[in-house]
Amino acid sequence: MTEELLLYGAYGYTGSLIAKTAVDRGFEPILAGRRAEPLEAQATDYGLENRTFSLEHPEVVENRIADADAVLNCAGPFSATARPLIDACIETGTEYLDIAGRYDVLEETAERDGEASDAGITLLPAVGFDVVPTNCLTSYLTEQVEDPTHLRVAIDGLGTFSPGTVKAILEQAGDPGAVREDGRLRSVPLAWKRREFSFEGEAKSAVTVPWGEVSTAYHSTGIPNVETYATVPEYAQTAMKRARGFSGILGWGPVQSALQAVVDAVVEGPTAAERAQSHNRIAAEVENADGDTASAGLRTPDTYDLTAETAVDAAGRVLDGDVAAGFHTPSEAFGADYVLEFSGVERDDTEEFE
Repeated sequence: MTEELLLYGAYGYTGSLIAKTAVDRGFEPILAGRRAEPLEAQATDYGLENRTFSLEHPEVVENRIADADAVLNCAGPFSATARPLIDACIETGTEYLDIAGRYDVLEETAERDGEASDAGITLLPAVGFDVVPTNCLTSYLTEQVEDPTHLRVAIDGLGTFSPGTVKAILEQAGDPGAVREDGRLRSVPLAWKRREFSFEGEAKSAVTVPWGEVSTAYHSTGIPNVETYATVPEYAQTAMKRARGFSGILGWGPVQSALQAVVDAVVEGPTAAERAQSHNRIAAEVENADGDTASAGLRTPDTYDLTAETAVDAAGRVLDGDVAAGFHTPSEAFGADYVLEFSGVERDDTEEFE
């Protein structure tokens, strides 16, 4: 391909999968990141250009991405990396994508819609799991009920974890949860609400967690009330409630640094064989003011395998000029059926809620 795609954070666990998928699909991406040693080794393996730079100095970032047509940000924590890369992309007229899933980061990105439109660039965050499947399912259900006012989405599975994912979970452990009420984000305690969901006929208990769809569902559909859930065992639900009083401690800088150092030492991420045995299930329901409802579910491959596929595909479409300037969610950019284009993804309209 002649268009230049720069992958920032290319040597991390998920970034490495995305880089491999990009090469397999015919891209020759520029591999970029903060650490020279792993980046140079990766670039040598693929025979690709590499660029080492931090995000501390705006002029440096702008210089290093200026000749790229698009940046795909794979480097967490996205609370630290999204803003400086978006700043640079707006200044240089470079398209921006990422695989962020934090609702607060996605809200900040959405607020830059006007800047991106004025600069003539696309802002397309969250092009991986969990947002691509949940956002597509939400948009699909919105078409089934007139004027939906409430959305509930739950994820079951999540059996594999990379170092970056564990770090993101720890980063959010110091924050409260969140839901959307009447169009506004509201902070709520961890495991604030419990609800039963049916996944392929299997009833499971889930508690509220702040998935990215708390942000993206509203921007895609305008549904003003959104709750997102995850299935967790009973003992974990109890632990989450007891941990509410420790959120301030968990969010303290030195504690976060110590926890993340432990992650670096002990978490390696799933093997290809482990990913092949992993899958996720998503259930969602919309409801309108008249009490009309529609529900559906998705089954997806492993979190990381699906992310690599969707991220590379989305980047290719942006490079092809298929997405207009400004901020977009995945379903806004590509449609409610987009996720069904990927192998191993199936949608079911028979899920039930209690």
